Amino acid sequence: MNKFIDLRSDTVTRPTPAMRQAMFEAEVGDDVFGEDPTVNTLQEKVAGLLRKEAALFVPSGTMANQISIKSHTQPGDEVIIESSSHSYNFEGGAGAALSGIQFHCLKGARGILDPSQIEEAIRPDDHHFPVTKLVCLENTHNRGGGTIYPLEKMAEIYRIAQSKGLFVHLDGARLWNASIATGIHPHEYAQWADSVSVCLSKGLGAPIGSLVAGTKSFIHRVHRFRKMFGGGMRQVGLMAAAGIYALDHHLERLKEDHQNAKRLAVGLKELKGISIEPKHVETNIVIFDITETGMTGAQVAEATKKEGILIHAFSKTQIRLVTHLDVSDGDIEEALKAFEKIFGKKR
Repeated sequence: MNKFIDLRSDTVTRPTPAMRQAMFEAEVGDDVFGEDPTVNTLQEKVAGLLRKEAALFVPSGTMANQISIKSHTQPGDEVIIESSSHSYNFEGGAGAALSGIQFHCLKGARGILDPSQIEEAIRPDDHHFPVTKLVCLENTHNRGGGTIYPLEKMAEIYRIAQSKGLFVHLDGARLWNASIATGIHPHEYAQWADSVSVCLSKGLGAPIGSLVAGTKSFIHRVHRFRKMFGGGMRQVGLMAAAGIYALDHHLERLKEDHQNAKRLAVGLKELKGISIEPKHVETNIVIFDITETGMTGAQVAEATKKEGILIHAFSKTQIRLVTHLDVSDGDIEEALKAFEKIFGKKR
């Protein structure tokens, strides 16, 4: 089969011809010296979108999160985080290795923490305990199934953190999806965090790059750690141009991904042995349980591959599908036909 319908992640997207042209025409300079004009334009653009004083372009979302954590903390500090969050589970243990912090993990409802949980988790001022210094939130929440963090919860969490002398970092890798799904401008979410990371290489389709935004003094500190962690880049305006194009042309179309994800969820609910609640599909991520099918995640992934569909098995019993700009509504229908062939329809 020549063409696969790739539902493993929105990171598999490829630059469009128009994006490639923008990259080809980009004006460049040495970004380590702060002389790449396209990078500077991108940083100013994202800072403006999030209404933060400054922003810094970095190679990856993992680096964006980890240099933010590093900048907010000292070794031995404690960071409150939801137990299924990306920064805790999928960034190679970087919090411990690079910042010397420990995570205090709390179980959320599809990734969303209640402000009362965070307030209870803050350590008292006692030398026996680590110092609670930072709260990390994730919006949308990947393992939660693309769950959108309610704005009122973010606001209350931020107020609690401020009252206790804590910082808040928002992993907004898919913040664009939350914004398009709710109609809430990104800066309305960003105002309830001291630092925000956003990604260009997921739903927006750029080939590489994330940004961290915050105050000028914070970004100055983040810049130092970007250099320390090996993230200084040279004529990277080629990649920044892709990010600018993505922000100018690919934001509104995210609603198409959300519609396709909902269609997937509704169709999957009709199949034998699959457990899914379509109302929980808020953005472009679909997670469903296959326990009752008698198959493992690996077996399902192999079966769908034979049908031309690539998927990601989260575990033995859970599958994640992610819609993106390289998946059309016609591809969704083809994928559902493949799933029906494998599982069969409910009677």
